[in-house]
Amino acid sequence: MADRIVINTGPVIALTRADALEVLARLPLEFVCPPQVEDEIKAGAALGHPFRWPTTLKVLSLAGPLDPVARAALDDGEAAVIQLAREQSIEWVCMDERKGRRAALAIGLKVVGSLGLLARAKALGIVPAVRPITDRLMREGLWYAPELVDRVLRALGE
Repeated sequence: MADRIVINTGPVIALTRADALEVLARLPLEFVCPPQVEDEIKAGAALGHPFRWPTTLKVLSLAGPLDPVARAALDDGEAAVIQLAREQSIEWVCMDERKGRRAALAIGLKVVGSLGLLARAKALGIVPAVRPITDRLMREGLWYAPELVDRVLRALGE
């Protein structure tokens, strides 16, 4: 069985906009998300944002209501991703937002973002290069710290 990872809205949208959503299906990971992430994605699609639901993304319900402390500090999607990871004993979360990443790390979860997934895809030979995808991300208006993108690309030899 593949390792499981709870994914937030941001990476799914980023990979969709970069026309790289198929990367999720090809990685040896089982991607899951809470209903709050599904709701955020559907709300964006209803507003006209292009989106394809990843066929390999499974929605898992939370065991209980969102933690009110987490909701006060994070948006519902981030709070739910962290809560689902804890409830399901999943050690990895995928999110790009700094505040959510910090919160996840603070409670001992391991964190990867869109760029980390793309780096893993290249290491596994799923994509030949990451630079064309990061270029598309930037053209689509998604923002990543330029230093982070440069560091990832340098580490990948690009």
